Amino acid sequence: MTQAIKLAVVTDDGETISAHFGRAQFYVIYTVEDGAVTQRDQVAKPIHQHGQHGHVHLHPEGDHADEADRHANMFAPIRDCTAVLTRGMGYGAHTGLTGIGVQPIITDVRLIADGVAAYVAGTLVDHPERLD
Repeated sequence: MTQAIKLAVVTDDGETISAHFGRAQFYVIYTVEDGAVTQRDQVAKPIHQHGQHGHVHLHPEGDHADEADRHANMFAPIRDCTAVLTRGMGYGAHTGLTGIGVQPIITDVRLIADGVAAYVAGTLVDHPERLD
């Protein structure tokens, strides 16, 4: 019997990988056993968006949390995942994920199904040059 792994993907619509980790509304979390997906769950990312003067600001619940707290809050649903797929992210989130043992993978693959299949097959390419 092999050990199951969990893989997270950031998304806004449940079908495409979000262009930016911090702005995504949801995680889709896959459980993979013996190279096959055995479970798929979509959960909201614990962030709060509000507009002010035409700008969108992203904050965790509670506006005065520092960056470490904000990331800890955002990472909570995926702490037991092996990796997270995104099409873009900032250095702080990348460093924070790595620090908790979750491998951030920045991909150019748009569709979640294609990204998950490539990850499971071991062919998904990470693009760290896309960090912003």
